[in-house]
Amino acid sequence: MPDTISEIKRRRTFAIISHPDAGKTTLTEKLLLFGGAIHVAGAVKSNKIRKTATSDWMEIEKQRGISVATSVMGFDYEDYKINILDTPGHQDFAEDTYRTLTAADSVIIVVDIAKGVEVQTRKLMEVCRMRKTPVIVFVNKMDRDGKDPFDLLDELERELKIQVRPLSWPIDQGSAFKGVYNIYQEKLDLYTPSKQHVTESIEFQDLNNPELEAHIGDPLAKKLRTDLELIAGVYPELNVESYLEGNVAPVFFGSALNNFGVKELLDCFVRIAPSPRPVQAEERLVYPEKDAFSGFIFKIHANMDPNHRSCIAFLKICSGKFERNQYYKHVRFDKMLRFSSPTAFMAQKKETIDEAFAGDIVGLPDTGNFKIGDTLTMGEELHFKGLPHFSPEMFKYIENADPMKSKQLAKGIDQLMDEGVAQLFTHQFNGKKIIGTVGQLQFEVIQYRLAHEYGAQCNWDAISLYKACWIESDSPEELENFKRRKFQYMAFDKEGRDVFLADSAYVLQMAQQDFKGIRFHFNSEF
Repeated sequence: MPDTISEIKRRRTFAIISHPDAGKTTLTEKLLLFGGAIHVAGAVKSNKIRKTATSDWMEIEKQRGISVATSVMGFDYEDYKINILDTPGHQDFAEDTYRTLTAADSVIIVVDIAKGVEVQTRKLMEVCRMRKTPVIVFVNKMDRDGKDPFDLLDELERELKIQVRPLSWPIDQGSAFKGVYNIYQEKLDLYTPSKQHVTESIEFQDLNNPELEAHIGDPLAKKLRTDLELIAGVYPELNVESYLEGNVAPVFFGSALNNFGVKELLDCFVRIAPSPRPVQAEERLVYPEKDAFSGFIFKIHANMDPNHRSCIAFLKICSGKFERNQYYKHVRFDKMLRFSSPTAFMAQKKETIDEAFAGDIVGLPDTGNFKIGDTLTMGEELHFKGLPHFSPEMFKYIENADPMKSKQLAKGIDQLMDEGVAQLFTHQFNGKKIIGTVGQLQFEVIQYRLAHEYGAQCNWDAISLYKACWIESDSPEELENFKRRKFQYMAFDKEGRDVFLADSAYVLQMAQQDFKGIRFHFNSEF
């Protein structure tokens, strides 16, 4: 079936990650502009007519100006089908981003020229390294003053622990920014600040041509020639194989807000980035073009359409071809399901599709059938790995503020926890519900969404906890003994598994010393 194979080969599914404010959402939007998926870029900071970035559609995101949930967008560019996953940069939503990286075949990291590599970027890069995900770096905001480009390259290598290879080079920066020389395509791209239009580029293969001076002036022409000689001497030629193995990161420079350097990035990206790659399941390695349909749920989103209280489960297709109305096996339930209205996304706008291929992300209407990590196949027993919940760092009791609305509250908590926004623990001692998150902002988002999407009011009550750990043991007696002794510290997670709530590092250490037969886990995959 060459049809399926050629469709899979033209897929490029990638995530854009960065620290908050490095310009990730703006870059996403400019890429969509090139794909003809949108026709005018909404300035991310709302202007008088309040155009908001296409990928930030949740009400709370528009108010805050940050991305809270991962958005999925697909479009065609040249002969390629591109799927972008725009992730939240804010560290309080890191868990959503970690899970999204399991659905991406490659990654573009956005770095701010002035700030360089920040904490969050380093953490996300660790996940990419762990999974050997190929990475391209886009250095943004060249129209502002920032670090020296050579210093930044050193910082990228040091902080991200990866070799780099510039494929474009900036000509000055800040208010004197003239443009970039595109090393990959041997072109000179001159800069005119404009948020809507694409810059002109001039074919320029011979840098010794005196015409260079006519375009950028003597001193800059001289500097550009020296810089490029230095790059050729210090950085080896780009080896695409070693990029695909995750050992080298190509680097591009530009300004996403002014739509500069973005097309160069995209043109190189579609040519060198990987099409869908084999995925490791517990049972075997699954090949995208050889195997029958399989996929996993990496995200669940409640209320994408405020008029219909429904959830959408995001399915990453790992192999083969997905067809509408076809029966597929839900591995965890061991039953066959079919989907009459699978959708593809352009942020919030979605359209029903008849087929999709490995690499694509499909939205499936969910009435409570799915959990993050669930697998769908043609009938084979497959389990895809690598979608963990991490031990939360902040905890609060959640209380119902309006006794008349307890049903709405319960439903809201249930759906938001299925989305993976935070984790829910039920205290075995007093039956109280505890929400665990990675950061303070998540509590605000939960409270806001409960009120606006479910009409339920909640209050937060302080609880002093250090860590939540999942526990297991080969000896049922030892497990029972531990649970009896630590009764006031025990809770159930959403799956009904035992979780030990340690209120200090000391308590946890003592428990680990006293109960040698108990294994303590800090993420839910064990």
